[in-house]
Amino acid sequence: MKEFQPHRLSVAPMMDWTDRHCRVFHRHLTRRALLYTEMVTADAVRFGDRQRLLGFSAAEHPVALQLGGSDPAAMAEAARIAEDLGYDEVNINVGCPSDRVQSGRFGACLMREPELVGRMVAAMRAAVTIPVTVKCRIGVDDQDPGPALDALAGAVAEAGCGTLIVHARKAWLQGLSPKENRDVPPLDYGRVDALKAARPELTVVLNGGLTDLDAVEAALARGLDGGMLGRAAYQTPWVLADADARIFGEPGVAADRHAVVEAMADYAARAKRDHGTPVKSIARHMLGLFQGLPGARAWRRHLAETMPDPDAGPGILIAAATRVASDRRAAA
Repeated sequence: MKEFQPHRLSVAPMMDWTDRHCRVFHRHLTRRALLYTEMVTADAVRFGDRQRLLGFSAAEHPVALQLGGSDPAAMAEAARIAEDLGYDEVNINVGCPSDRVQSGRFGACLMREPELVGRMVAAMRAAVTIPVTVKCRIGVDDQDPGPALDALAGAVAEAGCGTLIVHARKAWLQGLSPKENRDVPPLDYGRVDALKAARPELTVVLNGGLTDLDAVEAALARGLDGGMLGRAAYQTPWVLADADARIFGEPGVAADRHAVVEAMADYAARAKRDHGTPVKSIARHMLGLFQGLPGARAWRRHLAETMPDPDAGPGILIAAATRVASDRRAAA
């Protein structure tokens, strides 16, 4: 039996977006893609409200927790908590360029401290049995991307990390906002390809600028081990619906968009009943579901007008979907 390789396709950790409700939604579109949490700091994991920050449902597997931090002992303790809670992987953030993470000495600024990242990997691997992975940039500021990425890869590989997810852009820590850092620095896929060629034993996953499954398949065809979709998976989520068949060679899970709406309305009803979760917390992740279909604007408008009401129920999802042309697909 062929070994399952979850990193062939993953959905990037995205602040304010990839929370537990978003992940449940995405899981109705793909059974196999690896899903990531938003970044959570090691100290928040250790001392914060774990159910609020880290709670997830069994339906979300495979799911990975992304951690931010720079203290090996604290990261190891947070990784241990993640494993105890049932996460399938713990990932170290070495890519976020925001001022907040820079002031905390983690995120992209750690590209300048590969030995420290290696020590974190070693401490975390000693504490857990689940995979410890790293998500990074190709460099920061005036670093030469070749030596910078090679140094980081060498340090984490020596510490036992087998998977590196590379956002194929530099991060500019001064002069660009986090939003600009997602678009302005040029992409350099060749640098990531070169890393894989030099270190074939590593699982190397490409992130940055991938907009659809064609781009993921192109990365796989070049010899990379996977692709990570970010904004494309969030803003045009139906891109995930063909992932199980095209990327993993398995039957798809989503019959059509309207069936997904019905399933999410059921989920929203349970979440509101059991936890008091406002429907808005769920519906906001679904605005792009009908992107490209007649009625998509009416779907978004209905949700935008109704979901702010704290008394709104899951029926707003069904009502919004009636404004969109059916895309029922014949059963295979």
